[in-house]
Formats: sequence, structure tokens, C-alpha cells
Amino acid sequence: MQETSALGNVLIVGGGPAGIHVAVDLSKGWSHRIGVANRKGIHAERLQTELEEHEFHVSTEVLVERARHLSATARLDRFYAGFDTIEDDWQTIVLCVPCHSYVDAIRELKLDYRLEVKRIILISPGIGSNMLVQENLDAARDRIEVISFSTYYAATKFDPAAATLLKSIVKGLKSKIYMGSSHANSRTLFHLQDFFASLGIEAEQTPHPIGAESRSITTYVHPPFFMDSFSLNEIFRQTRSTKSMYKLYPEGPITPATIHSMVRLWKEISGVLEKFEAEPMNLLKFMNDDNYPVQEQSLSRSDIEGFVQFDELHQEYLLYIRYASLLIDPFSSPGEQGQYRSFAAVPYQQVSLDQEGKWVIPRVPYEDYRKLKLLYHIGQALQIPMPQAKTLMQNFEHQLRAFMKQQGADAFRSELVQDDTLEEAKIIIRKLQTQNLKSREDVFKS
Repeated sequence: MQETSALGNVLIVGGGPAGIHVAVDLSKGWSHRIGVANRKGIHAERLQTELEEHEFHVSTEVLVERARHLSATARLDRFYAGFDTIEDDWQTIVLCVPCHSYVDAIRELKLDYRLEVKRIILISPGIGSNMLVQENLDAARDRIEVISFSTYYAATKFDPAAATLLKSIVKGLKSKIYMGSSHANSRTLFHLQDFFASLGIEAEQTPHPIGAESRSITTYVHPPFFMDSFSLNEIFRQTRSTKSMYKLYPEGPITPATIHSMVRLWKEISGVLEKFEAEPMNLLKFMNDDNYPVQEQSLSRSDIEGFVQFDELHQEYLLYIRYASLLIDPFSSPGEQGQYRSFAAVPYQQVSLDQEGKWVIPRVPYEDYRKLKLLYHIGQALQIPMPQAKTLMQNFEHQLRAFMKQQGADAFRSELVQDDTLEEAKIIIRKLQTQNLKSREDVFKS
């Protein structure tokens, strides 16, 4: 089938707020037909019912001031509750599910039999996700291009007041993301750069997917802040938390100790990246220039540019200044009483019961734990000591075990205790070794 748009027929896998948002954005001339697939369950059943009642229309409302014009409505061409009935007429598959679910999704899609599929886009991968997906494509591995974004390019949620699954509220938009492809000289990356430009987002290409995957700020920030005892006590608390995720202690988790943990973790992850021949990043520069800046009176350009060369205590000092400077929005204007807009008052998401009465662990830090555990196993295989990562993982595991013991094992979904990270790490290491061997053979031939 000939593609009649940049991405052809696009199938979004995942019917959450991110999936709805991406579907609406890609419907604006970047796809020919657009569909959404979700695994079977109560969510899929409710989504299908609502779609049928509203003639398959979905919408986004963008709350970001500079991008309100991006609010839009789209009509889905297909919806699948489960993967069994998906036809072979989709050229692009976009995975809008947590990265620890990628392998299950790829296996259920049975891509060996879907000869129309040309590319898979990973919206929010972890480090190594592209390699893992490639290796699980089996016979379709050479045929299908796998593209990694550094991170999902927005922050979205369903509107609780509207009580519908058809409208995604966009609370934030990135100003810049990175992306890399499993195929050299990828034409699709240029199409995606144009797509992001239409959203007012800069998209920088990296030579390899892992270079993009390592440019997610949550990889470096979430584990030290949200897998320490202060945050875990708030997350697993069954009464409402009054603390904030990005405030200084005692209002939040940020202390010299959690900043020390962040620096140590950044260095451990950088050691893993070097083994993959991916360039580690200047953490402070990435935070300031690619995420949210502070005033130069707080952090000078020389502080930011020289961060990597400073000793560890100096690095911790600068990161502490950065978070202290973001307690308020440093670029907001003071109100009549001289108060600036609060920036760090982000409430914790806490454990909750789903529609089937099972306990749900919040995405932060559960997804961060899964990503970190995979990285830790990769580090072990490469003989890279990662004591800080291990400590953070053990903090989370101890808190989770205590909560599960208190509530009873039957009160949780089985996938919560299903752990394939060690096997996944072995697959990634085998892929790395194969690539290194091929690289040496190419050098020998030349």
C-alpha cells in the first residue's frame, strides 16, 4: 500500500490521555487514517462505548498559553479493544504505553504477519528500549524501523470534571525533544521534525536511539527524589499528602542528601552510556537549557557550562541552587502583594484503588523503578558498579513489600510483581555485543 501522508495509516497503541493527544496531533495532516488500540479490559470497554456514542470523535484542550491554538478535535477511523482483530493496513505504529510494557505489546501485535508496518515510534522509552523492541521483532527486525523519542513531548491527563475518556487535557508541552532511529539516514526523522515544528517544539536528531533515550530528565531526577523514604512515605500514605514533589525539606524531598544521590546516579548512568558509545550529558546544562531555566543571577553561564569539570560537592551545590531557584517561577511577575507564582507545589500522586478494587502504584515512581532496575542489570553485566541505583531500588522494594504485606497479595494485579528486567538486560547486552562485533568487522574490511 502506498503511503499518502508522512506516516501513512497510523495506529496508536494505548488509549490513555497521551494516546488520545497523539492521535489528535497526528490527525492534522501527518497521517492518512488513524486508529487506536487498547488491551482488553474495563478501560477499553468504556472507551469503545463512548466512541460509539460520539461517532468516534476525540479532542484535546491545550492549557499552555503559547499553544492554545493547538486544541483540536479529530475523528478516529478505527478502535480496537484488544489486538486480535487488527488488520494489516497500518504503516506506522506509535506505542503510547509505559516502556516496561513495550515487549508485551510487540509480541501481541504479531508483527511478523503485518507486512504493511514500516516503522514503530516509541513515545516515552527508557534507555535500551529501542534495542529491546528491535530484538523482539524477530523476522521483521530488518524490515521495520524503530524510532525513539527522548520523552513524551507533553504532559496530559483526562479531565476529571468532564468524566469522559475522549478528551485529553494538555497541561504542558516540551520546548525540545531528541529522537533517534534504528535505521541510518532515516527519512521519517525529517518528517517528524516538521511535525514537531508545527507544534512549536524543536526536535534534534541523535546518531543512535540510545542518545535520544538518555535525554529524559526523569531518568536522573525521579529516582533520587521519589524513591527516598520521605517521598515513599507520602506516596504509600492512604491519607491525603500535604507535601510537594519539588519543594525543599520539610515541605518536600529536596535535601543535600537527595541532591548527592542525584549526582551519584547521574555518574553511574553516564558510565553505562559510555559503554554504548553514547555521549553522557552535562546534567545542569540539560536541566537549564532543555527543560526549565533559572535567572542568570542564580546560575551563571560559566557555572552551567563548566558543571561536568567541577568536583562533586560543587556540582551538588549548583543543583541545590537550581531547585531552590525554582520554588517560584523565576520568570513570572510578582502580584499586588509581591508574591511570585509558585512553581514547585506539585502534589504527590498516591496509591489508589482502580475500578476493579486493585491497588494502583503511581506511575511516579513505579515506572522509574522499572527503568532503573533494567539499567542496573545492564550495569552489572557491563561490570559497572551502581551502588546508588541499588540503594534507591531497595528503598522502593522495601516500601512496596511492606504495603503489599499490609493489604494482602490478592489486592494487587499480577503484573505488579512480574519482573522481566534481568532477561531484558541480557537481550540488550547481546544486541550491544553484536553491534560491537559488526563495527569491528566493518573496520577490518575498510
